[in-house]
Amino acid sequence: MEKIDLPPLGPDDLPLSLLDMGCSGRFELLSQPITSNQPLLPQSTLPHGLPPIGPDLQTEVETRFLRDPGWLPIHNTDSAFQKFLKLAQRDRQVDSLLHCIVAPLHSGLSVVRDPTTGLLLDFAEVMLEDTGLSLKNSLSLQRAPASESLRGSHTSYPFQPGGMEELTLDQIKKRTEAEEDIDFENGLLTVAPGLKAGMDFSDKDAKAPMAEVNLMSLLSTFDDIIDARPEREEADVGESRGEGPKLPRTNSLDDLGIKDSVPPPATAPSPSEATGDGEKRKEGEEKEGERKRWAVPVDITSPCDDFYKRIPEPAFKWPFELDVFQKQAVLRLEAHESVFVAAHTSAGKTVVAEYAIALSQKHMTRTIYTSPIKALSNQKFRDFKATFGDVGLLTGDVQLNPEASCLIMTTEILRSMLYNGSEVIRDLEWVIFDEVHYINDAERGVVWEEVLIMLSDHVSIILLSATVPNAVEFSEWIGRIKKRSIYVISTVKRPVPLEHFLYTGNSTKTQKEQFLLLDSVGNFLTKGYYAAVDAKKERTSKHAQSFGAKGSSHSTTASQDRAVWLSLLHFLSERQQTPVVAFTFSRSRCDDNARSLASMDLSSSQEKSEVHSFFQKSLSRLRGGDRQLPQILLMRDLLKRGIAVHHSGILPILKEVIEMLFSRGLVKVLFATETFAMGVNMPARTVVFDSIRKHDGTGFRNLLPGEYIQMAGRAGRRGLDATGTVILLCKSGVHDMGDLHVMMLGKPTVLQSQFRLTYTMILNLLRVEALKVTDMMRRSFSENHRDTQTHEKRIVQLKQTLSSLPPLDTEGQLGDLLPYYHTLTELRITNQALQRAVLESVSGLKALSVGRVVVVNNTQHCNALGVILQVSCDSVNRSLTALILCEKGREDLGAEPQKASPLPHLYSTALFIPEGPCSHTVQKLRLQDVSAITSKTLKVIPDRIIDNYNKRQQPRFRLDPPGQAISTATQELLRLAEASPAGMATLDPVNDLQLKGVEVVEGVLRRRALQDNLREFSCVHCPTFSEQFLRVQERMTVQEELDKLLFLVSDQSLSLLPEYQQRIKVLQALGYVDRSGAVQLKGRVACQISSHELLLTELLFENTLSPLAPEESAALLSCLVFTQNTQTCPHITNTLQESIDRVLCVAQRIGELQRDCGIAQTAEEFVAQFKFGLTEVVYCWARGMPFSEIAQLTDVQEGTVVRCIQRLDEVLKEVRQAARIVGDSVLGNKMERASLSIRRDIVFTASLYTH
Repeated sequence: MEKIDLPPLGPDDLPLSLLDMGCSGRFELLSQPITSNQPLLPQSTLPHGLPPIGPDLQTEVETRFLRDPGWLPIHNTDSAFQKFLKLAQRDRQVDSLLHCIVAPLHSGLSVVRDPTTGLLLDFAEVMLEDTGLSLKNSLSLQRAPASESLRGSHTSYPFQPGGMEELTLDQIKKRTEAEEDIDFENGLLTVAPGLKAGMDFSDKDAKAPMAEVNLMSLLSTFDDIIDARPEREEADVGESRGEGPKLPRTNSLDDLGIKDSVPPPATAPSPSEATGDGEKRKEGEEKEGERKRWAVPVDITSPCDDFYKRIPEPAFKWPFELDVFQKQAVLRLEAHESVFVAAHTSAGKTVVAEYAIALSQKHMTRTIYTSPIKALSNQKFRDFKATFGDVGLLTGDVQLNPEASCLIMTTEILRSMLYNGSEVIRDLEWVIFDEVHYINDAERGVVWEEVLIMLSDHVSIILLSATVPNAVEFSEWIGRIKKRSIYVISTVKRPVPLEHFLYTGNSTKTQKEQFLLLDSVGNFLTKGYYAAVDAKKERTSKHAQSFGAKGSSHSTTASQDRAVWLSLLHFLSERQQTPVVAFTFSRSRCDDNARSLASMDLSSSQEKSEVHSFFQKSLSRLRGGDRQLPQILLMRDLLKRGIAVHHSGILPILKEVIEMLFSRGLVKVLFATETFAMGVNMPARTVVFDSIRKHDGTGFRNLLPGEYIQMAGRAGRRGLDATGTVILLCKSGVHDMGDLHVMMLGKPTVLQSQFRLTYTMILNLLRVEALKVTDMMRRSFSENHRDTQTHEKRIVQLKQTLSSLPPLDTEGQLGDLLPYYHTLTELRITNQALQRAVLESVSGLKALSVGRVVVVNNTQHCNALGVILQVSCDSVNRSLTALILCEKGREDLGAEPQKASPLPHLYSTALFIPEGPCSHTVQKLRLQDVSAITSKTLKVIPDRIIDNYNKRQQPRFRLDPPGQAISTATQELLRLAEASPAGMATLDPVNDLQLKGVEVVEGVLRRRALQDNLREFSCVHCPTFSEQFLRVQERMTVQEELDKLLFLVSDQSLSLLPEYQQRIKVLQALGYVDRSGAVQLKGRVACQISSHELLLTELLFENTLSPLAPEESAALLSCLVFTQNTQTCPHITNTLQESIDRVLCVAQRIGELQRDCGIAQTAEEFVAQFKFGLTEVVYCWARGMPFSEIAQLTDVQEGTVVRCIQRLDEVLKEVRQAARIVGDSVLGNKMERASLSIRRDIVFTASLYTH
């Protein structure tokens, strides 16, 4: 490179120079003033090819201040102190306090051009939207990107959740009760309160109006830029052609913007157009009337022949032909639609996920794949990494390739990213939810709902699930909250059909006793069931013989179990039906069964060699001592014989070795718990159920159909087996046929909402003003029954009806008309409640016996007397047959209702008395038709009355006179009615029927008081009372329906609202939020913590962790992640014991506060969540004790210990982050040291799937 000699600097030269930053291709602008005799700075820091390097800041500070004798002299300390003051004390610059950031421009200039020639005509001021948006004040995707792009920040706003409507202008304009109108022009104060003089704001001399200014005139001097002549010519031509007027010239840009946005005046439509519009409007109204269906079931019965025409170049190709349901799903993905795919295990749901990932790579967007469990995330990472390459993994303790286009993570991490406004959401095209039926999980199901609600509008959703009965209902909910269609693709077809057998063998002689119970087509064979019962009966003693499972115990001895397993596995290996997965619902039973097969060897010598080399290679990354753990030595011996165990107590690395060996066919028999059925496709030839009963945390129960189908679905390898075999062991006896039928052919469990409020959710939403917790509750699956759209349409109609009703006259005598109506309504409700109580009581039903005189009120009769002839025996739909008085000619059921008083709607006890000739009818009455039971009874002959009445209903006997029995009964009823026309004495619920319940007694007293009140109203004496009362009734009926609907669409009807208010009280009492709901410092700290947020935040603010050593802090916090009960008693230091007591004291205080605020959980239940069984184990582990030694300190299995320590590391990270928010750097560093002390050896060995 040639050296260029530059002339010396002159007075006009600016002190600027460019500095080439190494080989990065970047330049830096230097602006230090340079003296005249100093040459220009060099153009390059270093020779090309090496990056620039600066001195280490820490070294420079140490050299300059700590090691310099001039700074730290031994004797002359005064001068050193003066130097320090000079450094520490700065000049005060008061002006700097007034400095503020320049507000972003809210408008810009836009060029107005001629549309044909492109000639510049004018400039218009355009208002800029989304200016000044940042992650601290906006939910918009238009805001400036953040520096913390992956996980987001606790101070960031989330992005706007899809389907959550932003406030409309009308809603913003609506004033609350506290707001009032302010006139900003008239009546304003000119003198401030407390001052004598003020300001005069009146316009003293009106300014002369400014002349019009045209922007073009200002630019007219630039002739070389714009020539005005062509513009004028174009304008002339435009006018001659009859074009619309040009843009108006104004004296301000604002005016131009406003006038430009005004739409042109609409011309009157022609008659034909008007009719067309009317028809369209009608059609639109009809469509609006129908409720929109968001879930769209897709037909997969007919073949998809035009698939390759519609997608000639698919984003991903498979080496096999896709099934119809897979093709339909791919077509929906190509159209960027959301899908819910429900299919059996091994049906090929992963194809849909793979296509979405390929599509996002083609579109250069991103996909997130979520799974319910971490182990499944690791397995999917390996599979997708092999297929797509550009795949990342995010779990609590691992972060691999976070910039990848496809990210695999647990659902909890995605929730945290959504709340913290992660920048990943911007580029997101798909979110894939695997194993969606996990939403039924009581503990973690709420996470799925939160994520689905919080996802942004531009993100499409793919839901993969086992077959569920309510897939359409669930999709309807998602579609409604996201305002988009969800295509439901459901298939019950199995690629490999299953055959289900009962196995009763327990020795070499009986090892072939296998009975087909459910064939591959789905027929339940009772013949096979009875054969199994007979086979089992032959070997049971006379005393134990019974039918089915009745009377047989569910427990068997270890030797009996061993005999059954040995005979079964010999039988299966002879028939080459391995590999076998044996589902056993107890971890200890899994281990015992595997150990009992010491005599069995299912591997060939070549397989033994493969297992040995793979085992050694996989465990080579462990330390020497860890390789000699008892569990590892035992498993190595089992694996060499083709046997393995898989449950949560097994070390994670060992579980991965077993899974990999199983998928390679080297494990012949795998004893596993239910978790093995979740997730990754590891099919076997045969599945065996050790039992059909399991403990679900509360008690023992039979397997649910969904659980059985999920596990049985592991049988049958696609492409290898014609059918899969499922075997149920009948060890102690044959299971009950009804139980088996329900379990095998019953419907799987429906997807149910497990939505609940957590403090983290409440605080995360409260810190963002634009999002409300009630919005989240309203959109939860638990509130899916609310049909708000229909209600809102009906509300509009009712409001219109209300406004069209005539006004009420409440002047003069009618002044108390409304109170009269309300009293009457309350009396009616009280009467109905009492009537219901009487008719539901034993004494009330006894009183309704044959011959009892009752008062009947229904659509046909009003206060008519009747006598009971028959009482039905049906306890559910109880009914009465009665003879009732009526007017002549109104005996039929369809007749108009007869009136006892001019106002039948009023409360009146006046009995019905026929005006003309008296007649009768015999009718069947419901209990609610009986409004009162009188104290009178009549002697009647029911059969004769009913027979005579039925006979006279026939056309030929219609004119016959009524029989003697009917005539007598009718005359008696008429006599009773005439004797007491104002109302007969009725049976008193309290005194006569002996109903002493509080509600009944209060109801009777209330009824008397209301009846007395009714006599005091003056409105009943007004001549127009009848007409006005009908108006009130009409108006109030509409108003009551309106109030009911308004309540249903309001937040007050949310089922979780009371609990939300209780939790807010707790947060206010603890100081997490203030009275206005603003999140305080404690609340912001709690947002960082994912579980047990209240306890952990309180411990942080009470400095419970400060006096502890790092290893003691880790040991104490283990109570937050350990959930099992343990029999061993930990030996711990006094400091740690004191800290445990403080934790329990804080937990007790929080529990009592929650109880006081109304939350159902007791203080004892809250405290019992925290278990300190692993305190000693974690303490010793953090101090460096080998794993083989800490395993001896507890009865908890090794796998559980490892999992707890891994989760503890996540808690320590959260506490470290929280300590930094508070500003406690000492505690933050302590948590970091604690985290480092536990992150070692076998506990944190990298997963085999990720390396």
